[in-house]
Amino acid sequence: MKKLFPTLLAALLASSTMLTAVQVSADTNRLIIENGNSAASNEAARQSKEQWNDTRSLRNKVNSRVEKEFDKADTAFDTRDACEKSYNVNAYWEANTLRCLDRRTGRPVAP
Repeated sequence: MKKLFPTLLAALLASSTMLTAVQVSADTNRLIIENGNSAASNEAARQSKEQWNDTRSLRNKVNSRVEKEFDKADTAFDTRDACEKSYNVNAYWEANTLRCLDRRTGRPVAP
């Protein structure tokens, strides 16, 4: 009985590994697409990708322009606020040029 158990255990392990190997090697499913890969569809995909890249470039330009305009307005707001709070009585805010100017000389003043 003591000799039978290790032999039986070894046989069981060997058969389970052989069954697993057979199952793994039996998975040979293939997918064949006959009508989906033509020169026309490749060209359409290339054109679509090119158009996407062009519009992405334009979107990036528009976004950077909007960001610049926002930064300019934000800086002007902060400068106006500082100019109005300035202790310099000759400093005033010029809305057209978005600058803090001196009343006497018309030159820009650091608020």
